[in-house]
Amino acid sequence: MRSHPSWSYAPYRPPFVEVGDIYVCRLVPAEKEIRLEWLPCEGAVCYTVWFRLRGEGEFQRAGETVGTAFDISGLAPGRDYECYVEAGSKRSRVRLARTGKSVGTVINYLHPEDEAYAFSGRYLCSPSLVRHPAGYLLASMDVYAGMYPQNLTLIFRSDDEGQTWHYVSELFPCFWGKMFIYEGALYMTGVSTEYGDLLIGRSDDGGVTFTEPTVLLRGGNGKNGEAGVHKNPQPLVEFDGRLWLSWEWGAWKRGYHAASVASAPLGCDLLDAENWSFAEPLKYDPAWEGVPKGESAGNIEGMLVVVDGELHNVMRYSMDKLERKWGLAVDYRVNTADPEAPLAYVGCIEYPCNNSKFAIVYDEVSGKYLSIGSRIYDGEKIRARDLLSLLVSEDCRHWRVAWDEIDLRGIDHTLIGFQYVSMEIDGDDLIYQCRTAMNGAHNFHDSNYATFHRIRNFRDRL
Repeated sequence: MRSHPSWSYAPYRPPFVEVGDIYVCRLVPAEKEIRLEWLPCEGAVCYTVWFRLRGEGEFQRAGETVGTAFDISGLAPGRDYECYVEAGSKRSRVRLARTGKSVGTVINYLHPEDEAYAFSGRYLCSPSLVRHPAGYLLASMDVYAGMYPQNLTLIFRSDDEGQTWHYVSELFPCFWGKMFIYEGALYMTGVSTEYGDLLIGRSDDGGVTFTEPTVLLRGGNGKNGEAGVHKNPQPLVEFDGRLWLSWEWGAWKRGYHAASVASAPLGCDLLDAENWSFAEPLKYDPAWEGVPKGESAGNIEGMLVVVDGELHNVMRYSMDKLERKWGLAVDYRVNTADPEAPLAYVGCIEYPCNNSKFAIVYDEVSGKYLSIGSRIYDGEKIRARDLLSLLVSEDCRHWRVAWDEIDLRGIDHTLIGFQYVSMEIDGDDLIYQCRTAMNGAHNFHDSNYATFHRIRNFRDRL
């Protein structure tokens, strides 16, 4: 083995893990077909694709190709299939996929019982979407599961406005990653694992390779319940001469997540940890005016937004043990004059998507704030994420539902989920990546799809 002087891999191959001679880097199941894509195998002239219904009979030859992609067609809908790629004596590991019609455009898919990434997890999480200055779109997601290491992030690219996607690279270790553009270059912030070290790295070739990551803040280890860095893939914001990101310090097992922000002066080297400042984390206080009675694990996944010339952190609210169970977000003010000062509690906001990560963007054209989140519609189903809605506000404090983006109510809500949207304004359109669970997902939370969506001419509908 040799040292690897970069954060990025294509692919990451841990020792003693069966990854195969040929790396299947992307799966896209549809209603009656499954698309496989793989990386070129040295010396291969032609590839043969094999498949079968899961656990039934012998593998059947689907066809051959000189390329690195193949569509297995004529399949039964709603069934699990096994498939692999072969070239001479070399072959990929057997991959799993379940046929079924999805929402949006599938960026990537991972069957909940496919162990291809078991060294990190089994499900797809943490959507991050960004347009590169060169014009193409990039999407990333990590691979996670409870009590797994949770430290691999996959990156994909679209050169046709999100209609098709292909594999770029993967980062290890990287969890809860967020891509962003700064001074023309692509950056990624993330943590080494759940509640681990806060990291940042840069790519000068569109995500193909990244620098060795800089540790901005030492964290803990989420597997032993100790508090550490909790970071969400929310947008970074430029304001008052600095670049800002939201993060929290805590752990679910410790019963708290203390809100904070990190920032660095515009124009500085973001890979130099000395340039970053961190606000003193602020714990949730049940005595604050306007919060419901009871104990709360606090706020996570804060969304930084400029309101009335000030920087605010609007945060998801853990309300399940409170007197009121849902429908509020918590608003904090950032002290931009003193980047190390703790946030200041402002109050609660009526917001019907409080129980999972949500996105907020300000549209300068319409002068409105837009938000997409998993809307709670039933007080008896506050964890349901089967309704994804777009909300609009003139002041970021009073929200109304503009329309429902994805509505699959009526199906078992414990197995369907549309959540953790990464959203951007793209000219006259809104584009977003969604963490999607359906068609045999482990549950509503443990997603098997990363999907891309475009809302055309969204202002006409406001």
